[in-house]
Amino acid sequence: MPEVIGVIPRPHVCEPLDEAPFQVTSSTAIVVRPTPEEIALAVVAADLLSSGAGSPVEIRYVDDGTAGVIALRLSPDGSPADDERYMLTVTATRIVIDAPRRTGLVHGLATLRQLLRPVGAGADRRLVAPAVHIEDEPRYRWRGLSVDVARHFFGLAELKVLVTLLTRYKLNVLHLHLTDDQGWRLQVPSRPLLTELSGASAVGGDPGGFLRTAEYVELVAYAAARGVTVVPEIDIPGHVNAALHAYGELSPSGQPTDVYTGIDVGFSRLSADLPATEAFLRDVFTDVAALTPGAYVHIGGDEVTQMSAEEYARLVGIAADSVHAAGRRVVGWQEIASVPLSPGSVVQVWDHRLDPTDVIAAVRAGARVLLSPGPHAYLDMKYDASTALGLEWAGHIELRDAYEWEPSTFLTGVPAGAIEGVEAAVWTETIRSLDELTTMLLPRLAALAEVAWSAPEDRDWADFRARVAQHGAVWDRAGFAWYASPQVDWVPSLA
Repeated sequence: MPEVIGVIPRPHVCEPLDEAPFQVTSSTAIVVRPTPEEIALAVVAADLLSSGAGSPVEIRYVDDGTAGVIALRLSPDGSPADDERYMLTVTATRIVIDAPRRTGLVHGLATLRQLLRPVGAGADRRLVAPAVHIEDEPRYRWRGLSVDVARHFFGLAELKVLVTLLTRYKLNVLHLHLTDDQGWRLQVPSRPLLTELSGASAVGGDPGGFLRTAEYVELVAYAAARGVTVVPEIDIPGHVNAALHAYGELSPSGQPTDVYTGIDVGFSRLSADLPATEAFLRDVFTDVAALTPGAYVHIGGDEVTQMSAEEYARLVGIAADSVHAAGRRVVGWQEIASVPLSPGSVVQVWDHRLDPTDVIAAVRAGARVLLSPGPHAYLDMKYDASTALGLEWAGHIELRDAYEWEPSTFLTGVPAGAIEGVEAAVWTETIRSLDELTTMLLPRLAALAEVAWSAPEDRDWADFRARVAQHGAVWDRAGFAWYASPQVDWVPSLA
């Protein structure tokens, strides 16, 4: 199917039609019903198409069968499990996207965006899409990217760019690592000193920054309109030097710690017996949950090297109780599996070197597993020894390494049905700019997106390699910096 070879993730059903391609012209319109939900999506779609076509795209609210329209049809049938399913049909005269829920329409638009390609130049430039019928739905419910904004800060404008990138590849979770030893990046109403005193620092003495409450709320809404849920992470009971610097009462000495701008881990911790600790945890997690309408709040829990198991369990338990009291589900790094968890809690597996016994036991007690294995999903790892950015503790990750692994068999003893999803992660010890960030993400994020979305029988390295080869030109047009992996014969232009 050469006309649609560029679609990533690979659709479950993709059938070329024997027709001429659809052409977006100055008279092309988007058609939806006049409901608030569909109108909001039409505005997003019109913005997407207008930027590609170079002229405004009209929105209409009555489908009278006229040619030259893109019809978005919300057909609320099926079960909740069908929330992300969609059907897309492109003919020479019309494009129709059908889905039982709004999220499915968002995914259908993402596929359409990949099908559309520019032809011609100057005044003759236009967008065309090949005639095709696609039926598609994701393998996993959670398909995410975790971004460390604590070591180096990325603000609202940059995070919005990342949201649009996630939407392109049908990733639906933006997990923000908001706190660490080097800085605190979210304004918390009950503890204003966290950002007033610990918002300005970053690794290497670089400029810091933080999201004001209104900016965070704006980001959450912007992401939701594009089918992406924001999951905030407040990392405790380690990785807390920024908190100890802002509030000295959290330190055994009663004195604030110094600002930290290095990249070592494991040296900072909360203390369960201090009077200020429990109130701090309850206030912070209550505030964060109140700002976050999504179902999840991440409590961290990783790399705590100087604490007894009993104290660790007490502190994680306080954080988890606070999240539950706010009506949210707990997510944490795999170390929290050592603590009794409520059914439905999500354990994020990241370190292939750790004994999985606690994770397996947590799953048997009702926990879910989110897979972010370092050797495949940590996209701050260098591509090879010559890569200027990144770290190497999990090895080098070339494009094929990010693509060729199977989530259902990654952890022996964890049944396939217990896997909530797959999440890429990028840590920013060495990453300072959006260009550096996208260079580490692309093309590997596209590979992880297909691992998370497409069924095993729909995935093949040679096929993916041919499809992703067309995306370099797309990233160039979008202004993204990216890494030209030598494992791919990149296509210089789609025109």
